[in-house]
Amino acid sequence: MSAHPAAGPAPSPGSALDAFLAAYDEALARWPVPVEALTVPTPYGATRVNACGPRDGRPLVLLHGGGATSTCWSATTAALAGAGHRVLAVDLIGDPGRSTLDRPRLGGVPGLLGWLDAVLDALDVPATDLAGHSYGGWIALRYALHAPTRVRRLALLDPTQCFAGFRPGYLLHALPLFVPPRTAAKARAHLDWESGDTALDPAWRELYALGFAGFPAARPVTGPRPSAADLRTLTVPTLVLLAAHTRTHDPRTVAAQARRTLPDATVAVLPGTSHHTLLTAHPDELNRHLTAFLTPDRP
Repeated sequence: MSAHPAAGPAPSPGSALDAFLAAYDEALARWPVPVEALTVPTPYGATRVNACGPRDGRPLVLLHGGGATSTCWSATTAALAGAGHRVLAVDLIGDPGRSTLDRPRLGGVPGLLGWLDAVLDALDVPATDLAGHSYGGWIALRYALHAPTRVRRLALLDPTQCFAGFRPGYLLHALPLFVPPRTAAKARAHLDWESGDTALDPAWRELYALGFAGFPAARPVTGPRPSAADLRTLTVPTLVLLAAHTRTHDPRTVAAQARRTLPDATVAVLPGTSHHTLLTAHPDELNRHLTAFLTPDRP
């Protein structure tokens, strides 16, 4: 493994970036398991990987949603590490976090998938279980289609732009996020609206807001939804977990399309969760689904 001790964007004392990185470190310190912070070199820039669990465990790469940072997995890491996984939570390059994008652009979807290839190569992981939430779910699905021999099992957690598009109402409410200036208040308002009455973790809410306002903005790599024909070629065992109260898309439509295009997939809807609270609102239920799927032979 060619990873080395962690580094990240260099802030100016007292800057908005400084506040974000301090909040990031505080969030990571609250993880319930010891964390090994790694920096992985890639042709696109240094990538932060927060690793935990047994070093000889079955690799499990986690990809967070847009703006969420890899710290968002705090409620799942103990259960996954306890099930024997070597958990590798990655900060998406170009996104708020401790990864550093050295290029103005990644080069579209091929560049994004090439970056993840490079991360796995640097970690010495020829094949891995792969889980992604939201935008990270879209990346995970695209990667499984791109390199199916490198993905053993695939878990998609309320994935966006995979099986259905965004609700028009969601896009309308998200519009202020794309109108300058970028402020923490806009991010907080969006999270609060989307989460509704579900329990949004206050510390993570603030970290997300600080990252939105203080991290150097880079346009995320996006692309079309995979076609139904492409999805039907996917032979990787897949779990699709949806938030019952998500406002990003219609969970019933997503569930139906996932079952239609991935006949062998396991699809479930978790009650009492929204898009942004899926990972934290009911962690016992989430972890039960994840560990049962990712460690099917566990006693």
